[in-house]
Amino acid sequence: MKTTISLITVICFSCLVQCQNEKNQTFKLIIGSYTGSNLNEGISVYDFDSRTGDFNFKSKTPGVENPSYLAISPDGKYVYSVNEVRNGGISAFVFKSPTDELMLLNRVSWGGRGPCYVSVDKKNKFVFAGHFGGGSVSAIPLQEDGSLGSAIQTIQQYGSSIDKSIQQGPHIHATVLSPDNHFLLTANLGTDEIYIYKFNPSVATQPLTPASPPLVSVKPGIGPRHIVFHPNSKFAYVVNEMGASITAFDYKDGRLNEIQTITMLPSGYTGAVEAADIHVSPDGRFLYGSNRGDANDITIYAIMKNGKLSYAGRQSTLGISPRDFDIDPTGNFVLAANMSTNEVVIFRRDKKTGLLTPTGKKIQVSRPACLKFIIVD
Repeated sequence: MKTTISLITVICFSCLVQCQNEKNQTFKLIIGSYTGSNLNEGISVYDFDSRTGDFNFKSKTPGVENPSYLAISPDGKYVYSVNEVRNGGISAFVFKSPTDELMLLNRVSWGGRGPCYVSVDKKNKFVFAGHFGGGSVSAIPLQEDGSLGSAIQTIQQYGSSIDKSIQQGPHIHATVLSPDNHFLLTANLGTDEIYIYKFNPSVATQPLTPASPPLVSVKPGIGPRHIVFHPNSKFAYVVNEMGASITAFDYKDGRLNEIQTITMLPSGYTGAVEAADIHVSPDGRFLYGSNRGDANDITIYAIMKNGKLSYAGRQSTLGISPRDFDIDPTGNFVLAANMSTNEVVIFRRDKKTGLLTPTGKKIQVSRPACLKFIIVD
């Protein structure tokens, strides 16, 4: 009798999970672009069907200057965008249903040069901006309505590294929160360092303080760019733009311990090098990194139990300069934003092998630079 009841329980639970998965098959795809002087472009919103890879245009938000990187609030109600210009800032938008339009709440600017990355903490208390031009990180409080506050903490980083053509000073390219929301990690391409800060959201004016140790260095000249955590929270991975490589770390309580650095390039490659973005599949089995330069592809790795990476394959992005890409929340598709060919190319992902297959589907959009998904209830 107990066996029968247990079997029924398992079957019911499996049906519940399947129903939940079937319910969440359509997502909102948000695309941030470089606008230049054409402010008729900006942020675009699409419906995306994770069963078929089909998409449907919903809205466009013009008048936003260079929204080249985006962050979505944990509840999916707000979108935060950098304005990547010399004296740029951060813009806050509320996501309006059922029209799927973004309404500007406010914008803050504090003289930070070239903001290129923005993130929001898991409790929707602070937004963090990284400035490539000025080499500083800023913490901006959020108001109850999702708008940006004015009590901004800005921390200047210092230093340089061996490639003086670009590493003559600090260049922050990512501000990423730890899975437990207790630490902020910043990738400094200019100094070849990952800075680590303790994050205390209850301190309104100074939420960030240096961790112990406050930073970890990578191989000189490789230029750390973006950071991603494994779903199990035990590993962190950094894509190195100048070295076209990925560095794997053991992670625990704000401490990084390097365990591997692996190339993203095929044997004998002699072309231009410029790695860009990095993501881990939702099931934690595979890691993906994009190459720009002359490669224009996505390199695929299997993730081993110890966190190290093993090469699994590569896929051309079928365009030029994949500055960004993303994996839909179900893990069925990978979308590559080819900035220089004005398109987002859609690939189906094999969950067993990690390999990608072109679907023949692409979204035509001017200079796409960032892709984000919003889960719709």
